[in-house]
Amino acid sequence: MARRKYVVGNWKMNGLSDAVAEAGAIFGAAKDYPAVDVALCPPFTLIGALVAAAPGSAVGGQDCHAAPSGAYTGSVSAPMLADAGATLTIVGHSERREGFGESDADVKAKAEAALAAGLSVILCVGEPRAIRESGGAIDHVLVQVRGSLPDAFDPTRLAIAYEPIWAIGTGLIPTVEDVAAMHGSIRAALSERIGAGAQVLRLLYGGSVNGDNAAELLGAGDVDGALVGGASLTAAKFLPIVAAGAGLP
Repeated sequence: MARRKYVVGNWKMNGLSDAVAEAGAIFGAAKDYPAVDVALCPPFTLIGALVAAAPGSAVGGQDCHAAPSGAYTGSVSAPMLADAGATLTIVGHSERREGFGESDADVKAKAEAALAAGLSVILCVGEPRAIRESGGAIDHVLVQVRGSLPDAFDPTRLAIAYEPIWAIGTGLIPTVEDVAAMHGSIRAALSERIGAGAQVLRLLYGGSVNGDNAAELLGAGDVDGALVGGASLTAAKFLPIVAAGAGLP
């Protein structure tokens, strides 16, 4: 079945108040590509400002705590994100799994908390280079998928982003055939888990996506969009990826 392309920018720990104008330019120009859903996930400090600058646009968080409130200094809950105007959040990004030791169970709890707060979720999975080179990439990722998925969810409110860890920010990318094989394997595992809903849920690719390679990557089998890092920080670099999602040069 046809699934709308979904292109999401993850600004990571980048962006001060002067970046709001750039986000406004991105959202304004994205209206020229109505066939593509576009979202930006800025630092927590900019969510409210982006929501105010681009009403009706999809603005999200980059993470959330599993608890709705409590003594968790420095953390942000899913209800707080929603209260700030966010409509989605990323969970399980490799930089959280690798740098902060988040387990599949942690990611599952965060995803469930976000869905309960009314947010949509982008759930990230991916393998390190050693696993890829050993031939165990697909098995590794499917373990993450099965362990991180909420027990029950609306597939229209959850997307899975496959991000080979070794490709993030390095300029390295797997072959298009490898990306298609991974996404196809994830789709098959989802079919076993949720049946027909697997044909609704969108699968994104993340890992050194840019204007030069986006068309090829987004054209691969079972790739429904992209989770974009550094190239999402400016309209000049991000919009060519959105255009590729729309099937335009």
